Amino acid sequence: MGILRHVPVLRADRLVREAVHALQQAGVPALPVEDEHGRFLGIFGEREFIEAIFPGYIKELRYAGFVPHSLDVAIERRSGCLDRPVGEYATREQIAVSEGFSDAELAETFLHHRVLIVPVVDGGRRVIGIVTRTDFFEIVAGRVEQA
Repeated sequence: MGILRHVPVLRADRLVREAVHALQQAGVPALPVEDEHGRFLGIFGEREFIEAIFPGYIKELRYAGFVPHSLDVAIERRSGCLDRPVGEYATREQIAVSEGFSDAELAETFLHHRVLIVPVVDGGRRVIGIVTRTDFFEIVAGRVEQA
């Protein structure tokens, strides 16, 4: 299955502002993060960035319509996060598949973890690429259409 994307891997000590730029350039919803030894550490993406910018209590609310702050106010108050290491905000779940993954393994990962990307790692836990949920969907949908 030719859906492996080669994308930049963020080092955990890279600044959030640089990570956001890399994310925008890569055109994917998230990027893998590696530790100081080059091993898979977690994921930093759109969701993690939004969590970094907005106060923590927003995540706990079921409805935030009564919170009067605008995006500009949130950015102004939380702009210090932009100069913090991306590793502080990365999701640390070790959700990844190994080289030679099966279609079923990938489907199970997307279904159980509700992630937008799945890093593919080698035997040393080094990231060799990612599979996006959108790319996987396109492959599956294409095969269904051919059936």
